[in-house]
Amino acid sequence: MQRRTFLALTVPAVLAACGADNKWASDEELRRARYVDTQNPPSITLLTVIGIPRGEGGHSALMINGSQRVIFDPAGSWEHPAIPERHDVLYGITPNFKNFYIDYHARETYWVAEDTKVVSREIADMAIRSAEQQGASNKSFCAVSTGQVLRRVPGFEGAPSGFSPLKLRRWFLSLPDVTSKKWMDGDPANNHNVLLRQKDGSIQGYGKDGKLHAATLSPQAAAQP
Repeated sequence: MQRRTFLALTVPAVLAACGADNKWASDEELRRARYVDTQNPPSITLLTVIGIPRGEGGHSALMINGSQRVIFDPAGSWEHPAIPERHDVLYGITPNFKNFYIDYHARETYWVAEDTKVVSREIADMAIRSAEQQGASNKSFCAVSTGQVLRRVPGFEGAPSGFSPLKLRRWFLSLPDVTSKKWMDGDPANNHNVLLRQKDGSIQGYGKDGKLHAATLSPQAAAQP
């Protein structure tokens, strides 16, 4: 994805992956941002950006809820001044920043699949450590890197290799007890309005119905891109 900043709002959104970066937030930045989700059980969530109307896979990422909640965003382009990053791991993923991340990717040309498997706290923390050791991903390697992170986690060793976010998602959905949501937003394809409302801290705004929204999917519906 083309890297951009929330302080410069003129660069159009592109869902192609960008090259590896070497961001390395300080320990103090990570300490200040740390968020612990006490409302939900430990879990590993696969986030997949899927094209409209053709159903092609645009991006893969992981949201991991363990001793803290992080997003592993390999070769991703989302960033926010309040979110520290080390390589491809984003820290401090509060509910609002989770919505910001999803809202950034959901638009009139893409929707976001949120597929979640509840795991033990130990497994979730192993997934966080696996993401942290992965390092920065190269251009177009989002599905490859996500699969590599998962294969180091007990219970997820069968994650496929390869460059297809859809193949990775199909495998993830084959795991037992996965729950799914479909996030949609009517924002224009360039997502300029998303950047504006993320900068001012709001999540409401400029989609067809005025906000990001989600639908819970049955297993049968989740399997349809």
